[in-house]
This record gives sequence, structure tokens and C-alpha cells, in this order.
Amino acid sequence: MKTSPPRIPDEAQEGELRDLLPRLPDEAQEQEVRDLLEERAKRLRGLDQAEANREEAVLLVAEFPLGEERYALPLEALRAALPLRMVTPVPLSAPHVIGVLRFQGQVLAALSLASLLGGHGWRQDPAVLLVVDRGDGELCAVDCEAIPRPIGIPVGAVEAARARAEGPIIEVLFGPQQSQQQLVHLIDPARLFIRGGTGARHGR
Repeated sequence: MKTSPPRIPDEAQEGELRDLLPRLPDEAQEQEVRDLLEERAKRLRGLDQAEANREEAVLLVAEFPLGEERYALPLEALRAALPLRMVTPVPLSAPHVIGVLRFQGQVLAALSLASLLGGHGWRQDPAVLLVVDRGDGELCAVDCEAIPRPIGIPVGAVEAARARAEGPIIEVLFGPQQSQQQLVHLIDPARLFIRGGTGARHGR
């Protein structure tokens, strides 16, 4: 009787991460989906770092497209993924401010990530909000085309790119071979959000 060969660590990790991926919100079950997204975001943050790094030290990130490029946020900074419809528009707000939303007793600023990054265009209209830690314990939210997928980036590649970076974007080039390298624009939340004074204030 033939048996299937065991999955190698990279394949196992990829499969486990894929199983945790949230789905886009459904109009008919908004509350249920919102709760599910929050729970899955918590599960992603709770991944065992040691298990994920069995072969090589990696930084877990939430990766998503922005136009024709790939961007990512550190997975440890992700607090929730919510439907964009939760935002309440604010008249006469700054161009990069979409509006505000309530999250766990706080009123958060909802920001246009494309505007914060210099006017990049989305390939499709954003449908999701990512609630993130700005890097100082305060929260804010940014829009996104779809819920990001979790991937691992070698820590060595991140540190080398960080040493060259001057702004909030760290251009990380990584891959097993020169011909298979990928470029991901890793966002440094502290550099991006704190400089703009964006964040949360306690609601009633």
C-alpha cells in the first residue's frame, strides 16, 4: 500500500497558515463575519513563532497587494480585520482620513493607506479595514483591498534591508535563488503612523 510522502516543514507551515486565512465579509451575515475575522486575526497573532521558524528565523508578516506592488505589515501589529462599511465618514477631514470607527471602546481614525504611502492606486476598491498597533500602543485602521495573507520573511533579509532604509518602507528582497527572489515593501508602523499623529482616542 502506497503512502503519501510527509510534508516538508515549509509545506506544512504554508498549509497551516492557509487554513487560518479569513474570508471576505458577507453582506447577509455581517456581524458573524466580523466576529470571525477578529477571532482569526487573534489566531494569526498567536502562531507559535518557534514552530514557524524551525528551518530559519523568519518574521511573520501580513502581505497584500497595493496596485502592482506587494506590501506587508508585521503580523504582530495586526489587531483585527473588519469590513470597510464600519467606517463613519468625517466631513472636511484630511485627504488621508477616510473616517472613524469604534473598536473595543475606542474611536479609531480610519486612514487611506494609499494616501499615506504617497498616492499609490489600488487595483480594486478596498473592502477591508486592518486595525493595527501604530508602534506606540495606540491603534488606528487602514484600508486594504482584501484580507492579507500571512507569510514568513527571513529575518536576515529584513535586517539587511532595514539598515539601508531611511523612511517607513523597508524594501525586502528574498528568495531561495537569485532568479526566484521576491520584493516585498515592509511597512514600519512606528515610522509611518506616529509621524502623522494618527491613532485612537477613548470613546464613551
